[in-house]
Amino acid sequence: MGLFNVSHPTVFLLTGIPGLESSQEWLAGPLCVMYIVALGGNVMILLAVRGESSLHAPMYYFLSMLSFSDVAMSLATLPTVFRTFCLNARTIVFDVCLTQMFLIHSFSMMESGILLAMSFDRYVAICNPLRYASVLTNQVIVGMGLAVTARSFTTLFPLPFLIKRLPICRSNVLSHSYCLHPDMMKLACADITVNSIYGMFVLVSTFGLDLLFIILSYVLILRSVLAIASREERLKALNTCVSHICAVLIFYIPMIGVSTVHRFGKHAPRYVHVLMSNIYLFVPPVLNPIIYSAKTKEIRRSIVRMFHR
Repeated sequence: MGLFNVSHPTVFLLTGIPGLESSQEWLAGPLCVMYIVALGGNVMILLAVRGESSLHAPMYYFLSMLSFSDVAMSLATLPTVFRTFCLNARTIVFDVCLTQMFLIHSFSMMESGILLAMSFDRYVAICNPLRYASVLTNQVIVGMGLAVTARSFTTLFPLPFLIKRLPICRSNVLSHSYCLHPDMMKLACADITVNSIYGMFVLVSTFGLDLLFIILSYVLILRSVLAIASREERLKALNTCVSHICAVLIFYIPMIGVSTVHRFGKHAPRYVHVLMSNIYLFVPPVLNPIIYSAKTKEIRRSIVRMFHR
């Protein structure tokens, strides 16, 4: 069957909170606050790093990349979430849904890659501080950023076409207020083995390997820190990793949870799927700027100076 002869719905219907569709307007306020914090906090970090010459260092360049990916993720979900919860406009055109799905998954993978780059930054800073400046040059940082971006877009480029080749005739109602690949492929009335295998391959070969290398880097960091004689120096070294560890946890724990629920929790209530997916997409962009602003005094000072100016 040709790609363009397959039947697709003209539009999908998005879903807010299952069972609360008629009274979900009360969620509009908290969602607006979350988006304001996510967009405002991350843009503030970007401006702080850009405007403060003392923050022109590898650690803060990677933080800027993380903030950029959080802003992009928030902007990718904002239109449909706002329309669903605030305007009760649930329809989304099929091709627009494919585009949003691609962007959400791409920026999510980009964030995973950036977290891996940040763990490498902490590894070099603690385990080999004398070579820090020579290893993490501006060219290397730019190269890592481009590699992370290229990996995200090339790895996920097939996803829209894998969905487009499937006849979708079971339903046109999605489980969330945005488009995700696992949610869309379940609506197909055909064999979805290829989609499922490719999705698992992407998950393991990118997110899985990123997490493995992050854990490995912290094993090496911990071994190096424990070799430091002074207790105060050990705590000081570990303290530089706290923000990054928090960012890793708030990204990977919900991601593992939502992947597990989608693949093995077929009989779980729908609100569990919705809750896990919303935590996965909304919580990291909101908490990352708060964590880094609270734990990094250089960022705090720069933001305060920015407001004074």
